[in-house]
Amino acid sequence: MEVFRADEVAAAVRNAIARGAIGFDAVKHLVLCHIERPPRLDMTVHPYLPRAHVAMTSAKTYLSLLTGAAS
Repeated sequence: MEVFRADEVAAAVRNAIARGAIGFDAVKHLVLCHIERPPRLDMTVHPYLPRAHVAMTSAKTYLSLLTGAAS
């Protein structure tokens, strides 16, 4: 209820009850599936999670793994 609108949560609760999955995580997942097409991850909602820094994958790195050069 802190992040989503009341009507979205109510619809997700009805959907969860109909499916027999009435836990918090099930309701939250159903709300997200309903409102996010395609899914988005908004990190401002989760400020306690660490930021991930992902580098571009290098084909040269994979080649070194295949040849056994990397340790």
